[in-house]
Amino acid sequence: MKIAVVGLGLIGGSLAKAFYGLDNTEVLGLDRDEVTMARSKLVGAIHGELTEENISECDYIFIALYPKAAEEFLLKYAPHISKKTIVIDCAGTKRSVCTAGFQIAEKYGFCFMGGHPMAGTQFSGFKYSRASMFDKAAMILVPDKNERIETLQTVKELLVKIGFKSVTVSNAQEHDRIIAYTSQLAHVVSNAYVKSPNAKVHNGFSAGSYRDLTRVAKLNPRMWTELFMDNRDNLSQEIDGIIAELQKYSDAIKQGDEKRLEELLEEGSKIKESIG
Repeated sequence: MKIAVVGLGLIGGSLAKAFYGLDNTEVLGLDRDEVTMARSKLVGAIHGELTEENISECDYIFIALYPKAAEEFLLKYAPHISKKTIVIDCAGTKRSVCTAGFQIAEKYGFCFMGGHPMAGTQFSGFKYSRASMFDKAAMILVPDKNERIETLQTVKELLVKIGFKSVTVSNAQEHDRIIAYTSQLAHVVSNAYVKSPNAKVHNGFSAGSYRDLTRVAKLNPRMWTELFMDNRDNLSQEIDGIIAELQKYSDAIKQGDEKRLEELLEEGSKIKESIG
């Protein structure tokens, strides 16, 4: 089996390292940074470089790039991709890249599906990638509406081999709507939370709740800007929603309304208990 990984950052590098550990598997890699390419070969993440000449030999191609760059890669390399190849992108939003990916794949006859590995750290880059990144993680797949069940099952079996515990099938609209809440809003809130002047003097006054809430405040600004803007309709709705909820707490506290505040806290506590 021959697998290519395009973009050897945190996610792409981890995919390459995980696939590299599979028996009878050759991993090809492509990254615009020459140092990353050299390091990925040196540490045993890839066997060689992906080129226009050998891309047709690949059984799978995983594109671990930002949405716009993923589309650019597909436009450039699509004429060289074999009809037997399954191409999966790993961007954090799905509508724009899947719209382009499905159209390009239909034109050239190969299989394309969106993907989103629900794993990562607050750090970015190949140096932080690891083969165990996806152990017990979830993967979201966004296939074309006419995709064969057998193809989906084949992809699921491959993903399980590198540690994924669950594979969820969704559509691009549903993915972007839910991910705006479960991932993107959390990053916005965390990033805004540390802008309090008291963040500078938190040492000695903070514990687990502070660490949990601030973990993803450290992020890759360029990547998250593109993802947020790509999903701005869903994300802005979530931001407006949490602002409205916070205003209720603020009003109750300012007005000294203990009964209302307790009601709000009880409401949130019950919701958390019900959803897990």
